[in-house]
Amino acid sequence: MKAMIFAAGLGTRLRPLTDTMPKALVSVCGKPLLAHVLEKLAASGYDDIVVNVHHFSGQIKDYLASHDFGVKISISDESSLLLETGGAIAHARPLLEASSQPFLVHNVDIISDLDLEWFRREWRPGAIATLLVSERQTKRYFLFDDDMRLVGWTNLETGEVKTPYEGLDAQKCRRLAFAGIHNISTKVFSVFDSYGFSGRFPIVDFYLRVCKDHPIYGVVPSQLKMIDVGKLDSLHDAEVLCSTLLATR
Repeated sequence: MKAMIFAAGLGTRLRPLTDTMPKALVSVCGKPLLAHVLEKLAASGYDDIVVNVHHFSGQIKDYLASHDFGVKISISDESSLLLETGGAIAHARPLLEASSQPFLVHNVDIISDLDLEWFRREWRPGAIATLLVSERQTKRYFLFDDDMRLVGWTNLETGEVKTPYEGLDAQKCRRLAFAGIHNISTKVFSVFDSYGFSGRFPIVDFYLRVCKDHPIYGVVPSQLKMIDVGKLDSLHDAEVLCSTLLATR
């Protein structure tokens, strides 16, 4: 099964650590974030994994060349231009498209106890994507209808709402925070083409543009322990969660 790890980001919120290394190689519990995600994917049956690179790309390439995770790992190189999340998936098309099964996308800075096999089983026929979402407190939320189909997005701080549905009442929608993990149908590439998405673009912009015509669903785990290691002050919490997860294996 195929998966993609987003590892190309600049990691600006983790400076000064990321002034000399990519975020993917920042250490938690004695090993890089990238290693934690690769090991989790491999343990969950993913055997063909794409890693995109940009910031200090050579360090990530060298790390992967010197470590064996027991799976096939391919590099999607964005060294010349950081393509954002949607553009990264489109750029990796030759490495992801040749499959009839959806592929998993996982941010490199997410450490969690998510059961990826359970998440895979939550796929709905006809969907173009399934998004892992949660009840956590944030400023930005995806909006879902009663069937957990994506209908929009909102920023509570600014009051902004994005939706392809005219007259959508955001107050009547279920608000849930994206957790940085999604399953995506390989049909997404033809939809990229038909809507003119190419080059550099965020995947969220794409989802919000096409969700009216192409079903995208949210999935909420009954329990989820997760840390987004995006800031320096999250490293301590990541160490605590990581130690807990290691102790329960």
